[in-house]
Amino acid sequence: PLVATLASTDMGLLLRDDVFVDFFNTFLNLPVFGQTPIYISSTGRWDLWPELPSRLDPSPSALLAWLEKHRLPHFCKSSLCLHFVLCQKLLGFIRSGEAAKLLNWQSADRWLLEKCISGSQAMWRFRAFIQGMAGEELTNFWLTTERLLGLDESDARQRDLYLSLLHRLKATHLREGSSVITLCRTIAGLLPKARNVQPISTKREILSKMQERALFMIQSYWLPKFFIHCKKGMEEEKSCWPLLQEYQERLLRANSQEPSGFSENLFTMHIKRSQGLSGPYCSMKAKVEIWTLVKEGRDTQETKMPSFQVQPERQPAPAGSTKESHLDKDALGSIPQQSEHPANTAFGGKGGATSPKRPRPNAEQVLHLEDLCEEEVPSNLRSSAPLVQLPSLKQPVNTLSFLAWALSAETCAGRPFRDFLKRQDRSVETRLLDLWHDLEEFLPVALDPSKENSFFLRHLIGEKICQTYLEEGTIQQLPLEMRTLRNLRDHLISGEFSPWIFRAQKEICKVLCCFYEEFLADDDRTFLQYMVKGMH
Repeated sequence: PLVATLASTDMGLLLRDDVFVDFFNTFLNLPVFGQTPIYISSTGRWDLWPELPSRLDPSPSALLAWLEKHRLPHFCKSSLCLHFVLCQKLLGFIRSGEAAKLLNWQSADRWLLEKCISGSQAMWRFRAFIQGMAGEELTNFWLTTERLLGLDESDARQRDLYLSLLHRLKATHLREGSSVITLCRTIAGLLPKARNVQPISTKREILSKMQERALFMIQSYWLPKFFIHCKKGMEEEKSCWPLLQEYQERLLRANSQEPSGFSENLFTMHIKRSQGLSGPYCSMKAKVEIWTLVKEGRDTQETKMPSFQVQPERQPAPAGSTKESHLDKDALGSIPQQSEHPANTAFGGKGGATSPKRPRPNAEQVLHLEDLCEEEVPSNLRSSAPLVQLPSLKQPVNTLSFLAWALSAETCAGRPFRDFLKRQDRSVETRLLDLWHDLEEFLPVALDPSKENSFFLRHLIGEKICQTYLEEGTIQQLPLEMRTLRNLRDHLISGEFSPWIFRAQKEICKVLCCFYEEFLADDDRTFLQYMVKGMH
C-alpha cells in the first residue's frame, strides 16, 4: 500500500514530489503541533515557526531527521494522507492512456486538470463539488475502506478500530439502497456469505474489489464532471484567464510536454535564519501571541459590526496563522474515534454549502443555553470551515482559550496528543480525549439531517458514545459533572443534538489543558534536541 511505502521512504525523496509537499505542508501547519514548519519547494527553503533562537544554526539534515521520526509517522495515520493517496490515484488516471482513450482528453486537458486536482486545496474543492451527490458517498467509502484495508485485524491494538470501521461500512455504505451497493451489487452479494464462513482475507478481497469499482466511477465520471465545472468557473473569474489562455495555446500544440509532478529545481535545501530572536524557544507562547493578535483584530471588527444573537452551535474558528488551511472533519465520512485509532478522518470541507438548519431547542435547552454556550462568535464566518470553537477573547488569552481549536486540528493530524497521553500512561485523560473527538464527530451529523446516511450515523455514533463512556458502570470514571454526563446520555441515546455536548467538551478541555501544555513542552524539547545535534 502507498501509505506503508510513504512511511519507509527517505524524506528528501518525498519532498521532490510537489503534490506531497502541498499535503505535507498542510499537515505540518495543523495548530495542534508546537513547531509548524513550511517548505518552499521552489527555493528549497524551510521556514520555521516559532523561529529558533538566533544562536542556533541547524543543518537541513537535522530537520529532515526530526520530520521522519516525529511528523511523518503521524502524517501516515492522518486523513490528509488518505486524501493524498486518493489524489495520486486521480492523477495516475489523468496521466494514463486509458483516460485519454476513454474520455478523449488531449495533453492540454490533462495539464489543466492536473492543476485543478493537485494538492490539498484542490481536493478540498473536489470534495465540495461532489457534496450531496453519489460521488460523495463513493469517495467516503473509498477513503474509509482504504483506512480499513491498511489495518492488521490480527493485531490486538488495531482490531477495535478495524471492527469499528467494518461496522460503520455495514451500517452506511453497505446497506441496501446506498450508492455503493447500487454500483457494486454483484460483488457486494458475496459479503453476507463471507461474513461468517469465509476467512477474513476473502472479506478483504471483496472490499478491495468494491473499492476499485468505486474509484473507477470517481475517476471516469465524477472527475470529468469536476473538470467541466472548473473550466466554467475559470471562464467567470478574471484572475484565471491567463491560465485558460495558456490552456488554449496548449490545445493548439499536439505534443506539449507533460508535467512530471516532481520538483526539478537545483536549489540547495536550507533553513531560513532567525530574525534576531534571542529569547527562549516556546511554541505555546507563540500560539498565545497569535490569539492575542486575533483578539485585537476581533475587537476592532466588533466595533464596526451590528450586534448578533448567540447561537447554540459552534461556529468556525478564524485562521490561527497565515499558513492554516481550510479543513472540515466531517467531509471524509469520518472514521470512528476508538481505542488505538491512529487515523481519523478530517478533510475536505463543505464548499459553498449553506449552513444547515439547526434543531429548535426545547425548553430545557433554552433554560441552560447561556450557561452552555458562553462564547459569542461572529455570524459572518464561513459555514464551510471546521466546526471548532472560537477561544474566549473577552479575557487574556491562555492555553484553554485555544485548546478546542487545537483538538479539532488533532483529528486531522493522526492524533499526536493522544499518542502522548498513551505514552504517559494517562488512561483517564486518553478516554476523555476520545470522548471529546466522538462528540465532535457527532455534531456535524446531528446538525445536518439532510446529509446522506445522517440518520444511521447519528444513531450509530450516539449509541457508541453511550455504550463506551456513559453506561452506569463507566460513567463514574469520568472526572466531569454528573449532571452533564446524564443529560448528554439522555439525548445521545436517541441520536439527538443537545447543547450539553458543548458543556461536556468545555469540561473536558479544562481537564486536558495542563496535559496539552506538557505535550507542547515535550514537542519543543524533542525538536530542540534534534536541532542542537544538527548544528553546522
